[in-house]
This record gives sequence, structure tokens and C-alpha cells, in this order.
Amino acid sequence: MKKGYTSLEICTGAGGQALGLELAGFRHMALVEFEEQYCECLKVNKPDWNVICKDVRDFSGIPYRGKIDLLAGGVPCPPFSVAGKQLGQDDERDLFPEMLRLVNEINPRAVLIENVKGFMEPKFDSYRTSIIYALMRSGYRPHIKLLNASDYGVPQLRPRAVIVAIRRDIPDYFDFPKPLDNPPVTVGEALLDLMSKNGWPHSAAWARRADKIAPTLVGGSKKHGGPDLGPTRARQAWAELGVDGRGVADDSPDASFQGMPKLSPAMMARIQGFPDGWYFGVRKTSACRMIGNAFPPPVAEAVGIEIIKALDNGIADITSKKQISQAFA
Repeated sequence: MKKGYTSLEICTGAGGQALGLELAGFRHMALVEFEEQYCECLKVNKPDWNVICKDVRDFSGIPYRGKIDLLAGGVPCPPFSVAGKQLGQDDERDLFPEMLRLVNEINPRAVLIENVKGFMEPKFDSYRTSIIYALMRSGYRPHIKLLNASDYGVPQLRPRAVIVAIRRDIPDYFDFPKPLDNPPVTVGEALLDLMSKNGWPHSAAWARRADKIAPTLVGGSKKHGGPDLGPTRARQAWAELGVDGRGVADDSPDASFQGMPKLSPAMMARIQGFPDGWYFGVRKTSACRMIGNAFPPPVAEAVGIEIIKALDNGIADITSKKQISQAFA
């Protein structure tokens, strides 16, 4: 069995998927991200990562051909998000064609693509099918499923569409990760220590009220993302948990605070599954967008572990068949 599988990721964002895949066991050969703020975030958090800050449209995968086990990417979600106009393939931000180009240039053993729940809606059936067929024509067996982050320990609903494709010359042992046996902690349990760190005397009572998992965190686009927790419906869901979703706080409430607290970027990051201390820059608006648009690291790790299992088993199967063939030659 091969150890130390390599990966290349595009549209890396704030590093949620990359971190999860690294925890699963992948070694990143390159991480491609266009926005400078995101690139800075990645370099500060992981100085050893090879971050390539450029438009993926200008990135060639040819130098990496035959060197990459997994090509991964969370291509931009606004073309399929219910918060946007859902233009799909007609949206200039749709980078699925670039992902498919890189699949052909790099020819990795496996491919991982994630996107928003809206990608699975009936209005995108034709486009989704075209992507699946394109992967098949490139020599892959695709799997697609909607995964809920809460099934993998993240205290948030957050359904995401995930495509995993295994190259056809490798026996396909892939299966999506099974949900964990235990439910995730509630928002109150997850954030109690952060809510109380500045001496707010009502933090324990607040935590008892915040007795459910969070609604989906939103990040918004570069043009429309703001330091808040989303549209009216999302804010109402947060209010039921005792959180003011109309804005985001710089820090935890202090001892004199009265009323309904707002989340800080550190709290949002924990709800998204990032480790404490992950750097998102100094600007609150940018930090909220980075966090809200990220793929939760625990989900990426769970999927990555299953991809490694599939590759281990597939490569072992090939090796065994070769040994048997040689024995009878």
C-alpha cells in the first residue's frame, strides 16, 4: 500500500478543505487561490504549504501530471447558491470547466469537488449530469452525495454537495463516510467558554438556551458579503438560539453586557469546525466571508479518510493481482 498520498487543491479559500485533507493524511503539493487576502491567511496559518496565488484559469496542471493522487477543489458556490441568482453555468464565476480541464491535465488517481446544496436542485440536473459524464469520459467513476456537516461533529446543519471520482484503472472501493454515532454538541456547549471569557455573567444561562446546532453559516460574495449572519430567515433561526444575527462582534461580551450577544469571528470559526487560533486577517467583514464560505475541516477530513482507504484498497488489489499473475507466469 502507498503511504503519503499527494494532493493539489484549487479555490482553496481560507483552507478548510485543505486542513481537513491534511489531517486525513494527504500531503499538499500546491494550493491555488486567487484572492490575496485568502492567500495571506493560508501562508500565515500554514507556512509550509505551497500557496500559489493566481487565477486558476491561468494555472496549468501539466507540470503535475502523474505526481498527484488527489485533485480537490471547492469551486465557487454563488452560481448555485439560493442566496444568489443561481445562474449556474451562465455565471462567470463558474469554475467547473477549469476543474475538468485540470482533471485531464493532471490525471490524478482521485478527484474531490464540493459545492452548496443548491447544486443538487432539479434546475441544475442537466448541468450536474454533464459534469458527471465529463468525469466518466475522462476515465473516472464518480460518486455524488449531499453530506450534512452535523453528521461529522460540526455543530451546524450545513449540507454540502460532494463529488468523489476514482480513476477507472483503480478498483473502486470508495464509499462516503458514515455519520458519527454521537450527535454534535449544541451551539451553547460549543461556545460557552468563548461567551464567558470576558466575564459575562449570563453566559451559562445563554448556553442553556442555545441548546441546538447552528443554522448554516453564510459568507456571502466579495461584493455582497457582510459582517452578519445572513438574511432574515437565518437571523430568526439565530435569534431562537439567543444570538443577534444582525452583525458580528469584535470580541466576546464583557461583564457589563446586556441583551442578546452577537457572535465573534472566533465563535464563527469554531462553529465551522476550524481549530482555535486559525488566522482570518484583521478585517471583520473579510473574516466572516472566509469563515462562512469554507468547507468544514471535519467533513473534509472524513471524506479524505475514505478516499485514502479506497486508494489503499484499490492499489493493494492491483498489486495482489500482479503478484498472482507473476506467480503463474
